[in-house]
Amino acid sequence: MSLFTLIIVQPIFNLLVLIYNLIPGHNFGLAIIVFTIIVRLLLWPLVKKQLHQAKVMRKVQPELKRIKKAANGDRQKESLMMMELYKERGINPFGSIGVLILQIPILIGLYSGLRRVVDDPHQLVTFSYPWVQHFGWMQQLSHNIHLFDSTLVGIVDLTRSAIGKTGTYWPAMIIVLGSAVIQYYQSKQLMPTDKNAKGLRQILKSAGDGQKADQSEMNAAISRNMRFLIPAMIFFFTVGLPSALSLYWLVGGLVAFIQQSIVLREDTEEMEELADKPDLKSGKKEAIEGEVITKKSPKKPIQKSKPKTKNRRKK
Repeated sequence: MSLFTLIIVQPIFNLLVLIYNLIPGHNFGLAIIVFTIIVRLLLWPLVKKQLHQAKVMRKVQPELKRIKKAANGDRQKESLMMMELYKERGINPFGSIGVLILQIPILIGLYSGLRRVVDDPHQLVTFSYPWVQHFGWMQQLSHNIHLFDSTLVGIVDLTRSAIGKTGTYWPAMIIVLGSAVIQYYQSKQLMPTDKNAKGLRQILKSAGDGQKADQSEMNAAISRNMRFLIPAMIFFFTVGLPSALSLYWLVGGLVAFIQQSIVLREDTEEMEELADKPDLKSGKKEAIEGEVITKKSPKKPIQKSKPKTKNRRKK
């Protein structure tokens, strides 16, 4: 047994099997859904940090544009100013890849475990830890493996792929399409909105006409195109795999979309609360500056009466 199988594949597989044993009805599809939700909840602290970084990056887009104008084409100066802004705002440019890095071994481990079950359902018992094998339902499976329900509530056979030797399996295809669609909206939710942003085709056309392509505009255009590229990659990657993997991706995308909505809403409410409270320590009173001037303005005419009294006394 390889080290990756020992520390990644087998623990993930056994967690899934344990959930399968504990849920009522012992349905494999429901076990994958519960497994996915548990994984996303365990990743919640890292997800929240990642989404906060994405929210701050959206907020600083106008400042990045001002930095670009101030640098006036000086790449080194622009990079230094950007790094200073990131440091001031506590932004880690690589902070958004943490969840992705953790998701990759989970995905590979889950795929390896599911592949074992698809190729040989007896692996459900033999690849489990000894203490898991002692569960009552596992004892029944060891005597009659045909009791194993590999469907999603009897509707979708999760061991079959959307496109296989027998053609298109439409129940699995719906799950694959759903996972790609939710990934699109999940990516779109984090994208900065800029109506004046140039498209990649427009930038390349301008570059073909002899205009120098701006690297920041190019990066932003590529990022916007990624919201289409990633769902397409997910579709072509999972369409030929057991639909259990697509179900994991679909449920994970739905949970991630909900998590993003919660974090982005919390950040918005927090920013609004901070905007309503003037920073008294630093002396910044922009929020109430207009009121202060209005309240003090009636007192100014009183000072004009003093010179008149002095002139009268001289006479």
